[in-house]
Amino acid sequence: MAKKGNRIQVILECTEHKESGKPGTSRYITTKNKKNTTDRLELKKYNPILKKMTLHKEIK
Repeated sequence: MAKKGNRIQVILECTEHKESGKPGTSRYITTKNKKNTTDRLELKKYNPILKKMTLHKEIK
């Protein structure tokens, strides 16, 4: 039986990492309810390359 619903998978990418000039990227995959959260997600997540909490925004 397939799942039906409003939850979709989204990718969160670090905003500060691009500006730092260091190689690599910090990305997280999570889900969101597209009915309740119509705008793009912005969460504070840990960036292992910069070794601190940074703002991650939804891409695509």
